[in-house]
Amino acid sequence: MLSLFQVRQLIELGFAPLACDSSVQPGHLLTVKVYEPDSGRVDLIVTGIALHRLANREAVQALIDELRDELSGNTFAGQQRQADTGLT
Repeated sequence: MLSLFQVRQLIELGFAPLACDSSVQPGHLLTVKVYEPDSGRVDLIVTGIALHRLANREAVQALIDELRDELSGNTFAGQQRQADTGLT
């Protein structure tokens, strides 16, 4: 079983080069905020993630993959990243 520190570290590192903060809310629920580090523009906030779901690295990676899919579905964020990187 992963410690809370390990879970948070894996999640926060999993969104580079975007920045990510995570915090624990009452009831052992995690909130994840993904944002552009230079501008501070928030691209994704997810609340209510049950910590018991994240018992091992595979579960944390599955969450990161799920959130990345959701992030890529965010039209504004996707367009902004393309503009920032010059991709079309």
